[in-house]
Formats: sequence, C-alpha cells, structure tokens
Amino acid sequence: MEKLIEKALEFEVRKMRFPTTSDRIMAAREAKELILSLNEIYKETNDANIMDIMKRLTVIKQRIERRLKGKPLTS
Repeated sequence: MEKLIEKALEFEVRKMRFPTTSDRIMAAREAKELILSLNEIYKETNDANIMDIMKRLTVIKQRIERRLKGKPLTS
C-alpha cells in the first residue's frame, strides 16, 4: 500500500514532458492504473489523503488526454 502511494506521488512530481504520442499514451495508462489501484485501497480505508492523491492524478491524466486529442491545454 505504501509503495503504491509512493509511486503515485513520484508520478505526480515527475516532469510531464512527453515528446511523442506513445509517451503520452503510456503516461495516461500509468495514471489510470495508479488511480484504479488507489481506488481499491480507498474503498477499504476511506482515507481522505488517498482521495486527494486520486483527484490530483485525475487532473494530470485529463491534461494528458486533452493533449492527445489535439485540444489546447488552456481549455
């Protein structure tokens, strides 16, 4: 559990610079995997900190997906 939270926090602070489309796809998939894994833990513990991490990762994932669809990031 703690390793998963560490991995999520590390993903959050990583530089979000993806030069290729495949890099963006991989990052979006990794974010989704982390969110779903954290959600399973959250269901058992109802820890507010885990919910906050999931929300922040969701924002990052949405930003990556928006860029994949070709829309500007300012929307």
